Amino acid sequence: MKKVTNLFALVCISIFLTSFFNCKENKPQEKEVIEIVETKFPWQNTKFSINERVDTLIKEMTLEEKCSQMLDVCSPIERLDIPEYNWWNEALHGVARNGRATVFPQAIGLGATFDEELIQRVGTVISDEARAKYNEAIKIGNRSRYAGLTFWSPNVNIFRDARWGRGQETYGEDPYLTSRIGVSFVKGLQGNDPNYIKAAACAKHYAVHSGPEEFRHEFNAVVSQKDLYETYLPAFKALVQEANVEGVMGAYNRTQGQPCCGSPFLLQDILRDDWGFDGYIVSDCGAVSDFHRFHKVTNTPEESAALALKAGTNINCGNVYSVLKSALKQGLITEDLIDTRLKENLMTRFKLGLFDPVGSGPYDSLDATVVDSEANRKIAREAAQKSIVLLKNDNVLPLDKNIKTLYVVGPNASNEEVLLGNYYGLTSNTQTILDGIVGKVSLGTSINYKSGVLPFRKNVNPIDWSTGEAGKSDACIAVMGISALLEGEEGEAIASSEKGDRTQLKLPQNQIDYIKKIKRQTDKPLILVLTGGSPIAIPELHDIVDAILFVWYPGEEGGNAVADVIFGDVAPSGKLPITFPKSVDQLPPYEDYNMKGRTYKYMTEEPLYPFGFGLSYTSFEYKNLKIDDNYNATVEVLNTGKLPSEEVVQLYISSPLAGSEDPIYDLKSFKRISIEPGKSKTISFKLRKSTFHQFSENGEAILRDGTYTVYAGGALPSQRSLNLGASQAASVKFKVK
Repeated sequence: MKKVTNLFALVCISIFLTSFFNCKENKPQEKEVIEIVETKFPWQNTKFSINERVDTLIKEMTLEEKCSQMLDVCSPIERLDIPEYNWWNEALHGVARNGRATVFPQAIGLGATFDEELIQRVGTVISDEARAKYNEAIKIGNRSRYAGLTFWSPNVNIFRDARWGRGQETYGEDPYLTSRIGVSFVKGLQGNDPNYIKAAACAKHYAVHSGPEEFRHEFNAVVSQKDLYETYLPAFKALVQEANVEGVMGAYNRTQGQPCCGSPFLLQDILRDDWGFDGYIVSDCGAVSDFHRFHKVTNTPEESAALALKAGTNINCGNVYSVLKSALKQGLITEDLIDTRLKENLMTRFKLGLFDPVGSGPYDSLDATVVDSEANRKIAREAAQKSIVLLKNDNVLPLDKNIKTLYVVGPNASNEEVLLGNYYGLTSNTQTILDGIVGKVSLGTSINYKSGVLPFRKNVNPIDWSTGEAGKSDACIAVMGISALLEGEEGEAIASSEKGDRTQLKLPQNQIDYIKKIKRQTDKPLILVLTGGSPIAIPELHDIVDAILFVWYPGEEGGNAVADVIFGDVAPSGKLPITFPKSVDQLPPYEDYNMKGRTYKYMTEEPLYPFGFGLSYTSFEYKNLKIDDNYNATVEVLNTGKLPSEEVVQLYISSPLAGSEDPIYDLKSFKRISIEPGKSKTISFKLRKSTFHQFSENGEAILRDGTYTVYAGGALPSQRSLNLGASQAASVKFKVK
């Protein structure tokens, strides 16, 4: 304690002199000076810079104490007044795994909104609730896992293959869309206070990570430099450089032969040196032990710890860093390196105000009243509304609320599980799709419900009363699809035979058969509502049902949002953030990370539903697309229908080498707008010369010689989009100077 005492004495002398001269000048002593006197240790003194406070604290720590603060569970250091802290917290679409919180649509649904402003509001709600829950937890001494403020969200991996069970956690298959939604989410989560982070976001899983789940602990994802820089890295770069994301989580797998959590190329050369990242790096949970257990790149825990620490990993989610002292004794690392990595992670805890006196931070007053409040539920409902994608409508939607008879069937109609997805919070007031429908129709409507069919297998009882009753109603709403029981992370999707991944993209066959059976019983409107977090291929159902809504895992207000759309209170405006193939036969091998044949950018076969596609209850016309020499693009959008609606205007380019060396289409900007019927708006996009960059085989950004084509429309500008009812995109040729 000698160093602390000396420094503290200097502080006291400084205070005394300040007080003396204040008295001499007849000036009142400032409140801040009193606060300095009351702090027990210098690192608790908010008048010092965070950098100084961290340095002072580290100098006072023993080696054992330093090592104890580099695991996800940080033990308390009572002599230094440092409480226990658990780094592991989740907030993918709401504060997760920690009790009551607002449950927003699953991340893939947030991606389907194409709404940056909305997603920042979602992130803001999540961080408000996170702070409120943290404040309440501290009051009762709860410092357990999931109760802290370092959130390991968002997941900005690229949903490159529809079979990946964790694809639902992402914002889709496109790097640009993922970047924009991810940046907005991080800004909302971290807040805009100049001195404090409200909650610390973390970009995961870095990098080149998207299945297979079964082999993630041992798999080596091999990619070209072109695919690495064009597809797998842009979202991480955007979150670092535009959103100042506080954390980055390394992936389980190897990339280019190196474990991601022990890769100097990824963690130092790119992340810290090229991009200027100055936050903390955490391993995925158990990933460092994978070095010697499965990747076989090291032989002992000490070697694994040394490899990760040298590469840049600050926090080990797991227990391998408990051998850091042993690794030091073996000469594998130095104490200076431990100090460096410790400082990088302690900076985050200080930015969060975790070492400040309670009541001194800007977020200490947030309390339980903000959690799952009416205002927050309203935003959850808006997010769910804007995420819903209308895939087909033969003029049957919206339904009249005064419909005389309505029948609802399907295992997912009254199922709360399909609202949640994975990594979810809890609330006592979820609204199932059945709840929403029942609450929306007239009190005079005769409405009935039966599940009708089991979720994943044939009915045990051969007697079926439901299809006959469905055939007698004025309309039937069939709520089908899948849930997180069938897709998700290894160990969580307990109905999955592939440890969370999907081997087929089709609906369970019993659901397909049931829909066909209903259709044979009725000529009345049959509306298919599908839940899921990944593409569901329904080529055998598309032509026989009258309308199709894809609603993802829509969160606690999902049922109300679905009913809002079905009955026309809100026009559908969601767009697909991922291509829906017709079957797995259209996909390259799952283990192949080459982008050839994948996503809308490189897929040459006709999909079932294209990226960016989504119909409305009105129609739009795009015309007069122009782009000037300063890269300012404008397009006129006209609502040619009879209903007001929002529309997502999407801008794509195709290079002179599109379809050969470059993407067929390449999303470069988008804007969500609202237009009244019969009205038009001129939409502007501020592009740059770099907007037209393509990537060479070496991963270098280059401009192609020749003429680019620029498109603006409400969907991918493909023939399949037009065949399904999308508006014709406006286009213009442009030569980059």
